[in-house]
Amino acid sequence: MGVDAMEPVPTTADLDDKQSKVDNAYHRLLDWMPYLTLAMSTMLSLLISTQSLESELVTLGLVAATATWVYFAYSRIPSKTEASGTRLAVHLLVMLGLGAALMSRDMLFFIFIITGFFHAGYLKPMRMVVVGIGASSIVVNSSIIDFDSLESIVVYTVIVSVQTVAISAGFLLNDKLDRLRSQREEAVRSREAALEENAGLHMQLLTQAREAGVLDERQRMARDIHDTVAQGLAGIIAQLHAVDGTDDEAQRRRHLDSAVELARDSLAEARRTVQAIGPPTLDTAQLPEALTEISAKWSEANEVPVEMVTTGDAKPMHPEIEVTLLRVAQEALQNAAKHSRAARVGITLSYMEDQLALDVRDDGVGFEPTKTKAAKGSGYGLAAMRQRVGRLAGSLSIESEPGRGTVVSAIVPAVPQAVADAA
Repeated sequence: MGVDAMEPVPTTADLDDKQSKVDNAYHRLLDWMPYLTLAMSTMLSLLISTQSLESELVTLGLVAATATWVYFAYSRIPSKTEASGTRLAVHLLVMLGLGAALMSRDMLFFIFIITGFFHAGYLKPMRMVVVGIGASSIVVNSSIIDFDSLESIVVYTVIVSVQTVAISAGFLLNDKLDRLRSQREEAVRSREAALEENAGLHMQLLTQAREAGVLDERQRMARDIHDTVAQGLAGIIAQLHAVDGTDDEAQRRRHLDSAVELARDSLAEARRTVQAIGPPTLDTAQLPEALTEISAKWSEANEVPVEMVTTGDAKPMHPEIEVTLLRVAQEALQNAAKHSRAARVGITLSYMEDQLALDVRDDGVGFEPTKTKAAKGSGYGLAAMRQRVGRLAGSLSIESEPGRGTVVSAIVPAVPQAVADAA
């Protein structure tokens, strides 16, 4: 079965590029509009009108003058949107005057005057746009007025007023929409910049947490080696020295047996220390599966049922995020086994939009968190867990009271795996 390819989501740059192309096309149309409408008016006038050759030559001369004015006063302006409002107003005023002169010779030149409505949109401020539209409307409708007829004057006034208001309203609405679009684009850019900055801060925090985690691992291993392996080796040496110091075969055998037992214990402690360096369950599974695995093993070893629940859309997270939450779960389960005498344990992993939460709760005997301090030498006590979660800009809370069980809650930023891959 084929899989439909997902359409790529347009970025802000893509949308800006499309909008820029539309704007450029519109401005190019306005650049050519006066010449196109002037040429169309001239061709219709020559084809339809019954003017004499002399009159037509005068009209063509006026057309040439108008085209020349448009070229020097309008077309030579590099950017109409950034040009002087006064210069554009003068251009429009003279163009309408030349258009009125052409309309006096042939009303078909009203087609050319329509250009004035569009060029008025370049004026600044908005009240000048209204004035330019009104002036264009006065000229373009001048062919219908009969100053000797009151009715004609009233109709003319109504048409000019309605036309001016309607077109001005369109420009005003377009101006407001452009401002809203600009504000929205600026907000999107600010949000994207904030997200990039936030991602950078997350990466910095994760790097610092990783470095601190490495230091914690080294310190823990040093303590474990000192407290277990080194002491075991010292005991073995002492037992072997005792063998050399006695001729009693029974005593020699007893010291040798003690040395062998100490060697076995030291080897087991060394293996446990090496295995605790990293969570191997995350090498082949995501965090929910890894939590399910360790909770199942803990449940089997302690004969206490564990309920594992995952909410939200589970997705791969940055390795440091997953390792930290897995460590929190391991320590919380270890504390439950040592101190809580719980009959049931529940683990909830919640994937939220920008956060990842882990809750480990038991129905054990509970305790008073304010009176509990991490034991000396405990690399993964409550204080150490809180410190490790804090390095990720997260938080760790302990809710408990005697006889009411315990809830360990950790909340960390939801930094996706893609951030680690991009780093």
